[in-house]
Amino acid sequence: MSTQFLEGQVALVTGASRGIGAATAEALARAGAHILLTARTAADLEEVEERIHAAGGSATIAPMDLTEKDGIARLAAAVAERWGKLDILMLNAAMLGTLTPVSSIDGKEWNKVLTLNLIAQQALIASFDPLLRRSEAGRLIAVTSSVGQNPRAYWGAYGASKAALETLVSAYGEEVKNLSPVKVAILDPGATATQMRARAYPGEDPSTLKQPNEVSEAVAAMLRKGFETGYRLALG
Repeated sequence: MSTQFLEGQVALVTGASRGIGAATAEALARAGAHILLTARTAADLEEVEERIHAAGGSATIAPMDLTEKDGIARLAAAVAERWGKLDILMLNAAMLGTLTPVSSIDGKEWNKVLTLNLIAQQALIASFDPLLRRSEAGRLIAVTSSVGQNPRAYWGAYGASKAALETLVSAYGEEVKNLSPVKVAILDPGATATQMRARAYPGEDPSTLKQPNEVSEAVAAMLRKGFETGYRLALG
């Protein structure tokens, strides 16, 4: 099979300005997909876009805050007008929030965590569902965390948001699997050297962790091999 096994396909990666999102965007671009890069910081997205172009790939940046009203719908409308479909949607953007006891969770921050990690994810699914259905093989991959299934002290807010995301995404997969070619999977990257990980474990040596490119290559391999709805890739 050609290394350009995603040629002609369009992929949207959220949280694509750094870490796992950026690495995955670059890996899928190497596989031939046109990548739609979204995150809040335009300058960081431009750097990822430049690396993709320098490697011979193609990408378009769409700087936006996923929690802003109507932004996701506008992006979906723009994608529909230009490409008419979406082949891959990777739900990667998330925020950690403060690691604190459940009894001490700040209400305002809790709302922000849920808004980005859950509510915005549902909005992405709702807006891009028609475009995924127009693909010959639409695929949605949602990035989770082990704390979504295995609760950990002080990780209640983030863990709850990921548990809810898994339920939401899995339900969507069940809804579309007999009505369309769309396939839905969950990715648990495990301990990876990212900025979020560094905030959670400030004393940890990042060189002892897997790197974002290792996760991105696993995602590319998963897409190349194919998967059925309900598939879960846990990298440990």
